[in-house]
Amino acid sequence: MKHTTDLSFRESVEVMFNRAVSLMDLPAGLEEKIRVCNATYTVRFGVRLRGEIHTFTGYRSVHSEHMEPVKGGIRYALSVNQDEVEALAALMTFKCALVETPFGGSKGGLCIDPKEWDEEELEQITRRFAYELIKRDLISPSQNVPAPDMGTGEREMAWIADQYQRMNTTDINAKACVTGKPINAGGISGRVEATGRGIQYALREFFRHPEDVNLAKLSGSLDRKNIVIQGFGNVGYHAAKFLSQEDNCKIIAVIERDGAVINQDGLDIEALYAHMSKTGSIKKFSGGTFQTNGSSVLEMKCDILIPAAIEGSINLLNAERINAPLIIEAANGPVTAGADDVLRNRGTVIIPDMYANAGGVTVSYFEWVKNLSHIRFGRMQRRQEEARHHLLVEELNRVMEASGLGTKLSDKFKEAYLRGAGELELVRSGLDDSMRTAYQHMRELWHSRKDVDDLRTAAYLVAIERVAESYRTKGL
Repeated sequence: MKHTTDLSFRESVEVMFNRAVSLMDLPAGLEEKIRVCNATYTVRFGVRLRGEIHTFTGYRSVHSEHMEPVKGGIRYALSVNQDEVEALAALMTFKCALVETPFGGSKGGLCIDPKEWDEEELEQITRRFAYELIKRDLISPSQNVPAPDMGTGEREMAWIADQYQRMNTTDINAKACVTGKPINAGGISGRVEATGRGIQYALREFFRHPEDVNLAKLSGSLDRKNIVIQGFGNVGYHAAKFLSQEDNCKIIAVIERDGAVINQDGLDIEALYAHMSKTGSIKKFSGGTFQTNGSSVLEMKCDILIPAAIEGSINLLNAERINAPLIIEAANGPVTAGADDVLRNRGTVIIPDMYANAGGVTVSYFEWVKNLSHIRFGRMQRRQEEARHHLLVEELNRVMEASGLGTKLSDKFKEAYLRGAGELELVRSGLDDSMRTAYQHMRELWHSRKDVDDLRTAAYLVAIERVAESYRTKGL
């Protein structure tokens, strides 16, 4: 179905869901059960700040409880509304199913501009919001586990975790009530970078399949590919950093709310990030040319476009002018349903948000497991692994010397081989495996079914079938 007018974020998710279920043979009742949002709680609470009471509106939506706990971030933004939160909760259901994390889908939000409040005020607001959700079991290690999202981070998650512990003093699993916490508050190594790292792993897996690369009218590997990134927050920065430093990609443009900075030879990502951290803007960065109309840079010719900002940034107004053969959705819903039609008809390959930005929830799953097990990953086996590797290296050196080869293993090899996997290495390994496996399940449908002509539909098909199977085993 071709869409001639742009739909809202929620409507776009509904359209993409409908496209997938039309290719499935689900009973009407089961289809409707998977489609609908189970519940949305709206809370309005007051906090005394600056000598007067300020009233805030927040939401927590639970889309599906086919598995529990349900999982999904909490965002702070003035644009937060019920439709947006419910759409994001639905995406979380399908995202968790796709990457095989044992959660249902949820999402939360607070209508607030965090920049308008200082840290102490934000803490009071966050704790009161958490209190309202906790007392209704909408934050709980076994029922509903939030995480950071747009406008929130480790700091806010630490406040929420502490508030939960104050209200549940005998719950030994209290730290598992929320993920994305600082390391010293029960967090896990690699969580801050997780979504950006997941983007990198997704692209690496895509480029392992020449057939898929050819469909995107590209060739070769990631090496020297030109990339435009919209959004230079946590996700955009980490994706840019890893792709440029570890895969030799050229980040030729970064788009932010106040404009864009361009350098066809490739931007120095660390220098740009340091400049933005210091000044609060990408303006006046000496390593590139600044352009005031940042949105027009989305249409710049490049190999890969990474929208990592807000939903709907690629829409019917600009879809025809998008000049990238490959788009990977680091943000949630950056391509509207109408724009998706336009781009698919032009042959643009889109790696969908449901898969592409699943790195965050995947590593959140690892953090939740760590909190429940009460032990750091790698603590039990790391030194034992090193000892076994040391025995092997010593024996190889002995055999080589006894055979008269006159050489030994290099110090560089020994250092790399002898080092046992710590928490960060294990987290990255688990994330890489999750992203690879999920992509392979998507592409299998993409290439095996003639009625599936894009990765987004394939992703929905995989996810919906898993949710449906879960309901069937419950007797529904």
